[in-house]
Amino acid sequence: MARAPFIGRLYWYRPIIRFCYNRSRNAFNILSSSQGRQARSRQSSIVSAVANASDFVDLCSLFGYYAEEHVVQTGDGYLLGLHRLGWRKGEEELRVNAGDEGIRKPVIYMHHGLLMNSEVWVCLTEKKRCLPFMLVEKGYDVWLGNNRGNKYSKKSTRASPTSNAFWDFSMDQFAFHDIPDSIDYILRTTSQPSLSYIGFSQGTAQAFATLSIHPTLNDKVDVFVGLAPAMSPAGLHNGVVDALMKASPDVLFLAFGRRSILSSATMWQAILYPPIFVRLIDMSLAFLFNWTSKNISAHQKLAAYPHLYSFTSTKSVVHWFQIIRNRSFQMYDDDVQAPLSLGASERYYKVAKFPTRNIKTPIVLMYGGSDSLVDINDMLRELPKHTIAKEVPHFEHLDFLWAEHVETLVFPQVFNALEAYADRDHSKQRYLSHSVVDHSIRSTHPAGFSADDSSSPLTADVSDGESRANPTASKTLDPCAKLVHYRRLADPQEPMTPTSPSPVPDTSRQKQVNGLKEKARGSSPGRTGKRRHQRSGSTSSSRSTDSIATFGADGIRIGTGKATLGGINNSASLSGIDPSRSSSKREQ
Repeated sequence: MARAPFIGRLYWYRPIIRFCYNRSRNAFNILSSSQGRQARSRQSSIVSAVANASDFVDLCSLFGYYAEEHVVQTGDGYLLGLHRLGWRKGEEELRVNAGDEGIRKPVIYMHHGLLMNSEVWVCLTEKKRCLPFMLVEKGYDVWLGNNRGNKYSKKSTRASPTSNAFWDFSMDQFAFHDIPDSIDYILRTTSQPSLSYIGFSQGTAQAFATLSIHPTLNDKVDVFVGLAPAMSPAGLHNGVVDALMKASPDVLFLAFGRRSILSSATMWQAILYPPIFVRLIDMSLAFLFNWTSKNISAHQKLAAYPHLYSFTSTKSVVHWFQIIRNRSFQMYDDDVQAPLSLGASERYYKVAKFPTRNIKTPIVLMYGGSDSLVDINDMLRELPKHTIAKEVPHFEHLDFLWAEHVETLVFPQVFNALEAYADRDHSKQRYLSHSVVDHSIRSTHPAGFSADDSSSPLTADVSDGESRANPTASKTLDPCAKLVHYRRLADPQEPMTPTSPSPVPDTSRQKQVNGLKEKARGSSPGRTGKRRHQRSGSTSSSRSTDSIATFGADGIRIGTGKATLGGINNSASLSGIDPSRSSSKREQ
């Protein structure tokens, strides 16, 4: 057996660890102010309890919740840990989703981000800011998953964690095995036909990937809610590190080996006084991603940062840098080509992309306005048209887990989406009826639409086929319209089409169809063409409309006062969730 490195053998020398910890604590107390020490002492009880909790079950017990532990075996032999929160306080003796017995609850599956585990969802200092606890109180059966290799999934039937073979996985394996196998296990255990998915960071990327390559899985997921979604980030904030990683992502193998990455993080956590460890994490996040972490309180950092890191493979991080380098949400490239090599040309070699536009599950995304890892416009170009995206201004990546006001800025939108879609009988109209008008949250819209939440209303001039802000030619829209995502088409030059029934296009194919219909009725094609021309002419003629915001089964129709609406080739598309998928599933 290989000899452990010196940095790993430190764990066998507890006096050394204790010595380093005490010295770092004394240094911090000397350098910190008296006001800071007094503030830390006031909330030291709950902060210490959360920070020192050994596992997920202990964290939940601090707030009086009973948690179950489950193990699911993937198709390739990995054993994944699942956690379940299905009982309110006092319901521990009840049977939840146990066949025909007990009580029935809708199921929710939650998945963490990169270098994390399920503890990040519940390591908060206040119950009201803990999303899983609030979902339990609303009557949901909440399950929380874990990726292979992390704290709760560090076992396989085919390889040992000490071998390179165990750590030979990337996001491809998360998408092909971990997520679908976990969902299937949950649905079998709860005897439910479907569930709702909530993902954070890489947890959203894993959902994008697995839903795109497993068409039948879309029938098992009612709605996908993505917090701080990740797909193809632009890169790192630090230019030197970013350039190095983009030039050769495999350099990470040289720096960290081919097993787990950043394994020494647990060592630094053990020898450093917690406030110093928190400062080290904050400096690292600012250096790599330009995050200030100002929306997370100091006490929350002290409680949560000890639970922030969990093991994952170096290969999974290399996969992300391949995605960043190629600006493409692709599968892992086992045959990386040099940037200037002839084989790197797409003419000869192309890595398979995740076909994310094939996703049928309704998608609701929430992203931070100050999150450097989210390029929402690039992301929406790769997602289906029914995607809804909402911005939380000034939020950064980790704020969706631990920010001070997450319960008012994020949770209501999550609850709205779940209530509108969880029973699989969903439509855009129902989602809008559940939506809460919150001026601190903006909906993403394509260029040309104006959405100033603080002063000016959302307006649109659609007189010439290109959407643009025109306050003089339009009136205030209904407030609910501000919550609709105005979907940018994949091709910005392509004309936008309305969701309401449109006039018959004047195309040769339609002429042939109309001719065949008239022949079947015994009429001449000439007369049909004349009538069709009259209908098309009457429809394409310009007309003024009043300000309306009508919600129908086919979506939302928004017209603006004195705005000229033309034919199908010069109108704006204001689309949201496509309800056709849910109706087809119910018929099945």
